[in-house]
Amino acid sequence: MPEIMDVIEFLDDSGSVMVQRIPDSGNAEINWGSQLTVRESQAAVFFRDGKSLDVFGPGRHVLQTQNIPVLTKLITSLGYGTDSPFRSEVYFISKKLFNNLKWGTKTPILFKDKDFQMIRLRAFGSFSIQIEDPALFLNKVVGTSGYYNDYDIEEYLRTIILTKFTDMLGENVESIFSLPEQFNELSIISRNMLLEEFKGLGLTVHDFQISSISPPKEVQEMIDARSSMAAIGDMDKFFKYKAALSMQAAAENTSDGSGAGTGA
Repeated sequence: MPEIMDVIEFLDDSGSVMVQRIPDSGNAEINWGSQLTVRESQAAVFFRDGKSLDVFGPGRHVLQTQNIPVLTKLITSLGYGTDSPFRSEVYFISKKLFNNLKWGTKTPILFKDKDFQMIRLRAFGSFSIQIEDPALFLNKVVGTSGYYNDYDIEEYLRTIILTKFTDMLGENVESIFSLPEQFNELSIISRNMLLEEFKGLGLTVHDFQISSISPPKEVQEMIDARSSMAAIGDMDKFFKYKAALSMQAAAENTSDGSGAGTGA
């Protein structure tokens, strides 16, 4: 016999749940007049016969026709009494900020550099998101799944981020030598490129950070060599200076040897 639900609420102690369906299985019915409690950091989407009927904000709601007017004809046509149960679901959507999500390149991405031509780069960073449109997020991303957490969305969004990030590098970076001083600017550009894409999923991206962009080891060694040359400055003067030191050292060694022979 189906379980009758009179109080509907959801508390997440883990802080990682984005969507939770109540009831979580088909063996339950919501009683007409049940109380729905939605916390400040939540929204609740009410479903009947597979169709979303309303989105509830924070507060206590009683499931009756005055709260869900679209149910009036359904209740009447099905012959339900004022206390009769009906098959439906409530999806609790967390509207908290999901921060410190990670993104990164599983395999290096190809980049055309003006100094090194085609090279491969690895990149890593973090980002934070929030559910902006609960109904859209539920229908576009979650579907019929009764549970969805931040790990699931992190995996899903990584592909979108890497596609946009690769395009961003090609449009805004000419040489990897300029990357370290551009991290903040590139992070802002990347976020702006992702805003519209995330909005189509019912999400908003609050911040996007680039932690590192690194070339292969052999390219890093070439960069270190070039940096050392730049620190030295005028290479011609440097080599003349080194040659003068060598000559002086040779002269001193010769002088020491001659003195020792004469003394003998």
